[in-house]
Amino acid sequence: STSLITLGLFNFSVYAFDIDNGKALHDENCLRCHDASIYKKETRKIMHYQALHDRVRQCALMTEAAWFDEEIDDVAAYLNSAFYHFDLEK
Repeated sequence: STSLITLGLFNFSVYAFDIDNGKALHDENCLRCHDASIYKKETRKIMHYQALHDRVRQCALMTEAAWFDEEIDDVAAYLNSAFYHFDLEK
């Protein structure tokens, strides 16, 4: 019983993102290279959350943003919330 509670708490923390921080980081860094219309394209290549997260990580590296893993998580969560709406369980 205790292990299930611990597991439950651990799983909850995995999804504890700071959407506001993600938006601020996105607006400060990502909008230098492109505007938000890129996320709304019919032909977008990002088809699931892991691909979105991977793309945010790649962009952070290319732009030398020097983000921590938590900041990459926050930006991916913001983009998912605002544009993509992927199910995080998949």
